[in-house]
Amino acid sequence: MTRPFTILLLFFLSVSLVSHADGGKQGYTVGDTIVDFKLLSIDGTHKSLKNYEKEKGIILIFTCNHCPFSVAYEDRIIALHKKYAMMGYPVLAINPNDPTAKPIDSYENMVERAEDKAFPFDYLQDETQEIAKRFGATKTPHVYILKRQQKIFTVEYIGAIDDNAFEPDGVHKIAEYALDQLTTDLPVSLKATKAVGCGIKWKK
Repeated sequence: MTRPFTILLLFFLSVSLVSHADGGKQGYTVGDTIVDFKLLSIDGTHKSLKNYEKEKGIILIFTCNHCPFSVAYEDRIIALHKKYAMMGYPVLAINPNDPTAKPIDSYENMVERAEDKAFPFDYLQDETQEIAKRFGATKTPHVYILKRQQKIFTVEYIGAIDDNAFEPDGVHKIAEYALDQLTTDLPVSLKATKAVGCGIKWKK
């Protein structure tokens, strides 16, 4: 790893750790076990973690239709799925936004967006926002990389996909770095970064 990249990763880690220290525990942290949930997918069925019990883990990303950060990351999220699903780490996308605040984030528009972009992964609606709150998600996109151990999933990484939403050719691929370690049975060295994106649109 190059020295500039090491410095960058240490900066991200320090920012994240300060954030957790100031705010206390808000949702899951690295090492926590995930409680299963069931949400409506764009294919009309309900999906839960049980649908992923044969996988090595999950790249769980809170994202949405309207946020310019989420839109900028769509192709990279698709690329993450195509690269890592074959290694046992598929993407699972969840839209936590209140469609009353942002109608473009409605279930019907989720279905349309997924068809337009040919999403190769499950895209679920967190209608009550309970799951986003349980995870402690605050942004779209907000990444949680989960590792399966027998029938339970634990959190291995929380934060950003990379360090530059709008210039994909000049980024440090932070989530990929964590996934490369996990898929080669190495411990994740950078466990948390600061998620950057639009704030989740909470119900009033």
